[in-house]
Amino acid sequence: MKTRVAIIGAGPSGLLLGQLLHKAGIDTVILERQSADHVLGRIRAGVLEQGMVELLREAGVGARMDREGLVHDGFELAFDGRRERIDLKGLTGRTVMIYGQTEVTRDLMDARRASGARTFYNAAEVALHDLQSDRPHVTFTHNGETLRLDCDYIAGCDGFHGVARRSIPTGVLREFERVYPFGWLGVLADTPPVAEELVYAAHERGFALCSMRSPTRTRYYVQVGIEERVEDWSDARFWEELKRRLPADTAASLVTGPSLEKSIAPLRSFVVEPMQHGRLFLVGDAAHIVPPTGAKGLNLAASDVSTLYRILLAVYREGRHALAARYSEICLKRVWKAERFSWWMTSMLHRFPDTDAFSRRMQRAELDYFVGSEAGRTSIAENYVGLPYEPVE
Repeated sequence: MKTRVAIIGAGPSGLLLGQLLHKAGIDTVILERQSADHVLGRIRAGVLEQGMVELLREAGVGARMDREGLVHDGFELAFDGRRERIDLKGLTGRTVMIYGQTEVTRDLMDARRASGARTFYNAAEVALHDLQSDRPHVTFTHNGETLRLDCDYIAGCDGFHGVARRSIPTGVLREFERVYPFGWLGVLADTPPVAEELVYAAHERGFALCSMRSPTRTRYYVQVGIEERVEDWSDARFWEELKRRLPADTAASLVTGPSLEKSIAPLRSFVVEPMQHGRLFLVGDAAHIVPPTGAKGLNLAASDVSTLYRILLAVYREGRHALAARYSEICLKRVWKAERFSWWMTSMLHRFPDTDAFSRRMQRAELDYFVGSEAGRTSIAENYVGLPYEPVE
């Protein structure tokens, strides 16, 4: 079996890359170790930068997003009992879209199916070979049969725990990591949002976030210790803790209800350099992880996809094969800026267990300064809506 680009992973980044390349007439095969239902069952982010929104439209999968997604012109920071709005549109001229990752994935799956492009779900024993040659290939088993896929390039879109990054020899990659001493306990519920826009709350008891997926479905989070277990958090306990961390007027208008899903996500910052090895390119979580505070995880994967897509267009349409060697260099410029913003938001809004009184005062002074300055608000806004994609030249 042969293809131009082998894509490992059928999450949103792999599917988006496949859709863009398919529209450009570049053949791809996607291999996914899980079932399609399992991929769709992942509950993830729901804030899309304008750059990702435009990329989904370019891929021809933006119609339902434009019908059902919620365009947000701003968001709120809550601390010291007050709420401060960051006017994204007024400060940058740009907005964000509230549209769940599950829905993005569903739209991309539907487009992939309609295109007739090949996707192998439940692909087992995936192995990458000859990555530094000009004839890499992938082997895998499917329905009990061992198959070989010859290709020009391989895109590793299979996440932090996937096979792509682990296929790079020891000593090639340099890892940068920070593990945070807390997690986010998230609840999905069919309740109306407490506010029209997202509310990020810093409180002495810990961070909280009020988010939504639609006008009738909400996603709320509270910061918890890394030792906490989901089983110890009843719905009643969660709602009570969330109310404690919100300004009084916000808590008073909170509508509670039974949880549809409840989970704890650990927080970490992680980057590998370089993001490629020979003919293998690492995309999204395979190369970097951000804490969710800045809403950058899925969006950063989308910018990787955009970079790789435009490089491959130049390779196949213009014969610029040398450009492929610049993938990591181009991506990492934006990756580290997004890592910085996510780290900053996390550092400013969370309660760290070893933080002394002086450091807590510094957190509040930092927030006071940024929200009290137009330059500070603009800095937050331009990072939140997403910095421009790096040019591929």
